[in-house]
Amino acid sequence: MAKLPEFQQKQYAFAAHIRDPDNVPAPQGIEERRMAIYRELFFNNIRNLLANMFPVLRKLHDDDKWHGFIRQFMQQHRAETPYFLQLPQEFLAFLQDEYETQDDDYPFLVELAHYEYIELALSISEDSNNLEDVDPGGDLLHQAPVKSALAWIYAYQFPVHRIKTDFTPREPAEQPVFLAVYRRADDTVGFMELNPITARLLEAIEDNDARQTGEGLLHTLAEEINYADADALVEHGAAALEEMRELEILTGTRVPA
Repeated sequence: MAKLPEFQQKQYAFAAHIRDPDNVPAPQGIEERRMAIYRELFFNNIRNLLANMFPVLRKLHDDDKWHGFIRQFMQQHRAETPYFLQLPQEFLAFLQDEYETQDDDYPFLVELAHYEYIELALSISEDSNNLEDVDPGGDLLHQAPVKSALAWIYAYQFPVHRIKTDFTPREPAEQPVFLAVYRRADDTVGFMELNPITARLLEAIEDNDARQTGEGLLHTLAEEINYADADALVEHGAAALEEMRELEILTGTRVPA
């Protein structure tokens, strides 16, 4: 491999020291006062940016712990993008794949980071809804419900949407926690906690290429889960569908096939 030009060697040495100043010496020929400014500038910018993008995660940790996360992120992770708005995705990848869990870490650390990242990712997503042939006020039972492309469904072990400084569960919930995170037409982001049946219904709506009616989807779901009273499930399902339309998790209906 050809030797790098001197200026590139300087750049790599500079970057290596910025990432890990305790273990990598500063490149020669740079005044320590100026080097210290660069060290603080890079660290503080990343620290503050991630604190703003993971606000709950930041509040749960004291300065030493949070600074430790940031330093390890800088030391260990090699980002795939130079864009600031994609830095949270890089930080999440670090926590998921590279960070070694410590005894004092919260058991929901990665799940909470994922949830906070999803809120940000959805707020800046360039996804859009194809509203061709969609009737916003259509009959959700007798036509085919349409799920918004800006409604994302996730399952967590912990109730990440409720975690705050005075609620930090140490054990997973008894059942998976299903959440629909959605963005409305006015760009506000919200969430809806789902029960397992509603979560499965939304999944069925998303996969409903055959344009089955809402009532048909609910009857199919009743058979799938061996629900004893299919008519009662349809009644409850109709209310859930209407609530999801009001929240813009559903955009309306299309004519069934």
